[in-house]
This record gives sequence, structure tokens and C-alpha cells, in this order.
Amino acid sequence: MRALAGDIVASLPIANAEPTTHWFWPHACVIDGEDGLKRVYVGGALIGELDPDGRDRGARNVVLVTLAKEPTMHFGRLARAFGIGEEYLRRLRRLEETEGLSAVLLPAMGCAKRELDAPKRRELRKLFDEGWSATEATQRQRRGKRVSRSTVSRERRRWSAEQRGEQLAASAAAVIARVRDEQLALFAPESPVAKDVLFDEAVVTADGDAAIPTVAAEVPATADPVIEVAVVGAGVAGTRNGGAAAEDEDEGGVVTLGSRPIVGGDSVQHVGAWILMALAARDGLHEEVARLDDAREATRIAVDATLASLAIGEQTVEGVRRIATPSAPTLLRADRAPAASTIRGQLWQFAKAHGAELMAAMSQRYVGAARGGDDEAAVFYVDNHMRPYTGQEVVRWGWRMQERRALPGTTDYYVHDEDGRPLFRIDVPSHDSLTAWLPRIAARLRDALGPDERIVLAFDRAGSYADELAELRDAGFEFVAYERKPFALLGDRAFERTVKIRGESYGLHEGRRANLGDGRGRVRRIALRTPDGHQINLLAVSTRPAERLVGILLGRDADDEPSGRWQQENAFLHGVERWGINQLDGRKVEPVPPGTIIPNPRRRRVERALAIARADEGRARCALGALSPSATDERRARVAAELEDAIWRRVHLGLIRPFVPKHAPLAETDLAGKLVRHTGQLKLVVDTLRIVCANVESDLAEWIAPHLRKPREAKKVIANLFAAPGRVDVTSTEVHVRLQPAANRSERTGIRHLLRRLNAMRLTLPGDTRRRPLRFEAQPS
Repeated sequence: MRALAGDIVASLPIANAEPTTHWFWPHACVIDGEDGLKRVYVGGALIGELDPDGRDRGARNVVLVTLAKEPTMHFGRLARAFGIGEEYLRRLRRLEETEGLSAVLLPAMGCAKRELDAPKRRELRKLFDEGWSATEATQRQRRGKRVSRSTVSRERRRWSAEQRGEQLAASAAAVIARVRDEQLALFAPESPVAKDVLFDEAVVTADGDAAIPTVAAEVPATADPVIEVAVVGAGVAGTRNGGAAAEDEDEGGVVTLGSRPIVGGDSVQHVGAWILMALAARDGLHEEVARLDDAREATRIAVDATLASLAIGEQTVEGVRRIATPSAPTLLRADRAPAASTIRGQLWQFAKAHGAELMAAMSQRYVGAARGGDDEAAVFYVDNHMRPYTGQEVVRWGWRMQERRALPGTTDYYVHDEDGRPLFRIDVPSHDSLTAWLPRIAARLRDALGPDERIVLAFDRAGSYADELAELRDAGFEFVAYERKPFALLGDRAFERTVKIRGESYGLHEGRRANLGDGRGRVRRIALRTPDGHQINLLAVSTRPAERLVGILLGRDADDEPSGRWQQENAFLHGVERWGINQLDGRKVEPVPPGTIIPNPRRRRVERALAIARADEGRARCALGALSPSATDERRARVAAELEDAIWRRVHLGLIRPFVPKHAPLAETDLAGKLVRHTGQLKLVVDTLRIVCANVESDLAEWIAPHLRKPREAKKVIANLFAAPGRVDVTSTEVHVRLQPAANRSERTGIRHLLRRLNAMRLTLPGDTRRRPLRFEAQPS
């Protein structure tokens, strides 16, 4: 590949095809943008955007003196590329050598310069380091010699400029060192082309565009060689695996996604999503994806793009188009901003082969994390959630409790831990009952936790049938559930104990055990009297105290926090509104097998027609009885005819109803060849990502809530943090991210505590082979 690249480059004319590109080092140049900004590239990495007409020249001076420290740098070419004189560059270098980097951060043109004494400057800078704004620092000055707010504001701008200058210098120095130490694959030392490339000339591609030489991306040893070439006209690095990549808009295939190293940027949109990506990697998501898939980097980019879309509240894969900003390649560490169709195609390829395995692997991790203590059992909530469908396909109908009616769609069975965190999902297009899935879900939990772990299942009345309860008990599972009516009502004197549930006092009675009948044995029965006088019965198999079982199902005594099975209901609601669990995601369908037993649609039509006939008969009889003796014969005859027709329909439908079964094979019904079901493969992968997002969000909310004035708004603060833009500086040892979240003073305090905790965890971005820790910081307001 090197020889081929060398032949191609050697056969091209060596000329600068872009007069707006000024080369000052073999792998560095300044590009004059159409927007008037000068962009400085070193090794394909954008290290600075400079406004030559701007008031503040400090950033330009920092870049200049940092680049001038490179031993092989030509000062004349460097000065010409930046549009300054050699003497001015010499003075900047001498100033930085004698007084330090802050000396070249000249005050903005037109601003008065007022020097502060050293104690006052130290006092103000200490306040700035603590995160106080100029107004707040003015108010917190020590008594005695105080300065005005305008002076504090100027000092804060100077302090902020010095902070940015130090970070910019460190970032530029790291990039220069990397380019100097690592040789580009295309321009290797042994290649004769590298010896002939002039400092102030560009390499011209086959399309006539100038190209910036860059450092090859870090790839696993088993991967194909990757050549990175940053196109000058676009200013974004592109990746070619043996040829040009197809465009995102192409139909009929998955566009290959190329990766790039982590690079910095002054303004990276939605960079707060890196917190979600890093914690998802900590939970093992990217490790499982890499274990299952060969196209690791392409799938990693697709997963990260979907996580970023979910993080900013888009709920679907199509939300990727909302992160397609100019900084998207930096955010995703990709060669370009991928289209939604590209991400969907890449995830679909992965889902076809490994979707179920990914959900199983992540559920194994989360179920294992929910393991109880030495003397405690692991508690899991099990319930179904009907996901309605409004498309044009013919799918099976199921009962949606929220609307008290049947709707087309799919029933999803979710399992949550005791804190209401989702663990895994099972989609059931046939809308089977909870009793049909409880034993299977229990067996899955047992496989994940091992035979010695105590497991408590909590569910509602839909699972409280004698056979299933006895089966769970005999299999070694503990459970607590509501008892179905009818049951005996107890008198007031029977409730001799009380228990606090969500701040209210309930009467409690546990007497004789409930008999399941037919030799199935007995289970515990716990009766509760609500404050308004109603009775609730619970059935349980467990050695835990009755108060603890009541707390699991109905809630603990505290009234200021969600608890009990309501946490699962709240998780359903939050999942719909925040993460989009009701989204269809995948639209591919497959026919339902002809032998599938389904509710007979003809029987449903007969039942409906019979109900209408009975109603018509009743109305006709009432109308006939209401006729006055003076009514005309014509009117009486018309009502009698309506009554006769209704009676005939009722009798006819009543005779044929026994011969129309309630359930029948699909092939023997009117839906033969029409009924379909969604494959759900892509949704399985996206829902796995949603579950990971929900768990990461819960962790962050738990950590930040104690530091907020309104702890209930913790997840709102986390949502703002995920969507926050920021500045990224990359060094050889860490990735520094300065976030700019939307937050008030209390929320900024909580965010600072949260970021300190995240920094202590030394999180890393997925795909970073150097595993450099992320260091987050909130931009002072």
C-alpha cells in the first residue's frame, strides 16, 4: 500500500492548488476560511480557529510561540503563514521566554489596562478557581481594599484567557509531539516522496484538491491498514479502507463508517453525551458489542451516535440527524457526520446476527448487579407494558389498560430491580398473559444469579392464579402479589397492627394462611385496611416480615420518594416520555405462521352483531310500548317491523354463535395471509441502548440529587448536562472537557460535585486505544 501511494503521489504535480492554504511545516498549515477565520491544522487536527480582525490576539500568540518551540520549525514560513512579521514573532518568543505564557496574552484592543496588586489578584483568582462569576466575586471580596465590578470583570477575562491559553498550548504541544514522533504511513521515512515534499507546498490529490498529511489512526493489530487524509477544502479528516467510502445517501448497502483519533475543538456540540458514552462503556456495553461484532469501529460509531441521539432527547435512531453539526466528527470520533440511514443500516446488520445476544449479555450484567446482600434477597418487579401500533400493517390486538380498550400493538414484559431500574425486556406480539411468562422470567433470573441466590418476584393481580403461584413456590422462588377478589372482608378489630406506606397509616392483619385449593398448599395472606376503609389482600411466599413485604409492593414509609411497585410504573412513564420505549424503531415484518391459534375475528363480529341486535330489540320494544292508542297504523307497523327484524337477527346469531369457535388457526380465519408481526431485531438493539441509558441516568441522578436544592429535578439537570456543548483539549495523558451546561446556581453546584466524582472514576471514551482518562469541568458562568 505504501508503494502504491508513493507512485500515485510521485506522478502528481507538486503544486499548491489552494492559494488559501499556507504551509509552514511538513504536516501543518494555516487555511484561510471563507468565513474570515484562519484555521490551524497540525497532523490533520484542528488546534485553533483565529479571527485576524478580532479584538483579542492572545490565542494567536499562544499558538505562535508554541509552534515556534519545535526545533525544526522555520520562523519565516511560520510568520508568513500567520500574516505577521518575523520581528514581531521574535519579540513574542522573547517575551514568552522571560515572562511566561501569560505575557503574550495581550489585553483586548481598546480595553484600559489597570494593574492590581499581587494580594488582590491572588484573592480574585482564588474566587474564580472556585467557580464564582464576576458579580459573585465582587460581592465576596474581603473587607478593606475592594475593587469595582468592572475591574473584577476585566481580571476575570484575563484569568479566563490565561486558562484557555494554557490549555491551548498544552493541546498544541501534544499534537506537535505526536506528529513528530509518529510517522505517517503515506509519507514514511523510507518513502522517497517524503524527501521531496517542500514545507510550503501541498500534496495534490487526484481530484485536484490539496491534502494535509496526517498521522495514521490507531487501529487494532488485526484491522486493515487505515490511511487518514484530511481534505483541505472541508477541514475534516476522512478515512479510506482501500478506496473511497460511499456517500451516506447511497441506497442498497451499508456505508462503511471510518474512525478517527480523539481530537480537540473549541466548541463541540452535545459533548456532554460523552458522559453517557463513558458510563455505558463502564457498564460493559461497548465491550459486549466488540465481542460480538467484527466491524468494531463502525458499530461503535453507530452505537455512540444512537446514544448521543437518545441523550439529547430525540428518542429514535432518526434523531442522529440532530447531532449532525460541524463538530459531529469530533463528537463521534468518526471520519464524517453519518446520516441516520447509515446508522440504521449499521445497527440493522448488527441486530440481525447479534441483537438477542446483546440484550442477553447486558441483562446478565444488570441482573448480577441487582444481586441482594448476604442476608437479603434480590427483589425484581415484573409487569407488562402494551406498546400500541398505528401503522398500516395488520397486527394482533391486545388490551391496553391505560385506555381501557383493545388496540393493535405488541406487549412488552419488563423486569425492573428494586430501585425501578430496567434490566431487560421481552416482546410478546401474541399478547400472552403474565401467568404464561412468569415462570420463564423467573427461570431466566435464576440462570443469571445462580441456584443459591434468593429471588423475590413482585407483580400485580394478573399473575395471582393458584397454579402459577404454586409453581413459583415449588421452584424455590419467593413472591409477593395482590390477591384477586373475591375474598372475605375483615372487621375493624382484626387490624391490630399498623404500617406506614408512603406517609399514610394502614391497618395490617396476618392471620390464617390462604389455601390455593386442589391440594396445591397454602401461602401467606396479609390483609391491609386503607385510610379510606378499603381492604387489600396480599399473597406471599417469603420469610421476610410482613411490613417488609408490604413495602416491596405498596411502598416504604417515606412520602417524599417513590418506592414499591410504583417505581416500575414511573419507569414505564419515564421510559415513554424520555427514552421513547414505545417507538417502533424497526419496520420490517414477517407473516404469522398459518397454524398459529388466534382469537377468531369472525366470532368477534358475531358477538358484536348479537349485542347490536339485542340493543335494537330493546329499543324497538320500548318504542312499541310507548306508542299512544291514537298512533297511526302505518307508524305501528313500522315499529313492529323493526322489532321483528331485531328478533330475527338475535335468534339467527344466537343459533350460529356456538358453531363459531372463539379461537382458531390463522389459516382458517379471514386474516389468513394478512396478519403479520414485526421482527423486532433492530428494536431489540435500540431498546438495549435505552436500558443502558436509563441505568446511567439513574446513577447520575442518585449522585447529583443530594447537592441540588430540588432533588426531584435531578434527571432534568442530567438531561441538560448530556446536551451541553463544550470545549475539548486532548493531550497525551488525558482528554479535558470543559462543559457549558444550562443551569442555575444550585444546579451548577451539583454539577461540579458530580463532575468531581466522575473525574475520580477515571472514565475513558470507547474506542480510545490509549485509554486516556476523561477530565470534566463546568465552564464558570
